[in-house]
Amino acid sequence: MTDFTAAFADLEPRERYKLLCASVTPRPIALVTCVSPEGVVNAAPFSFFNVFSEDPALVVLGLQHGPGNRPKDTTRHIAAAGEFVVNLVDEGLAEAMNICAIDFPPEVSEINAAGLSLLPGVSVAVPRIAEAPFALECRKQVSLAFSPTRELLVGEVVRIHARAGLVDPKTLRVSMSDYKPVGRMFGDGYSRQNDRFDLRRDNYAGWLTKRG
Repeated sequence: MTDFTAAFADLEPRERYKLLCASVTPRPIALVTCVSPEGVVNAAPFSFFNVFSEDPALVVLGLQHGPGNRPKDTTRHIAAAGEFVVNLVDEGLAEAMNICAIDFPPEVSEINAAGLSLLPGVSVAVPRIAEAPFALECRKQVSLAFSPTRELLVGEVVRIHARAGLVDPKTLRVSMSDYKPVGRMFGDGYSRQNDRFDLRRDNYAGWLTKRG
């Protein structure tokens, strides 16, 4: 059996998607809330998402347009308001997050459909999901269009909320045993983070000492 290799220029977009999503796993899930000009709260999950920097505090969302290259609700609402909230997903929120992935019409709020509740934003005018273990209030910084159907959105985190008991207020350490985040795999697959291990990073001097 030989190693597999492929030039992405030779692959169809669906084939690239399959390989990327199945190899880059698990991915964190952002359940993004935003508000339409009509006041409807939209909630949509994104696994093309990650934290990018701490100074400034930045997150990145990979946005995909819908049929006919029409921007989806999240893309349009963030472009108009310039604000959004990233609600992180744990095991308790996973089922509701999956409901939010349904292609509801714009006038239907995924929050109501999924049986979720909202709390008002503090630094932004967008509410957060009360059931989320963490919520990051964000302001849009820049959006980069790489094709007619793909955008990369960078947002600055201006406030964080955490469920009671998840963060030690003195050390700011997060209790992973209480957090129980969910990761996105491929297809219908998700992962629990209940089998962790630690690797302590050494410095160069310590590495040289160990090597004798």
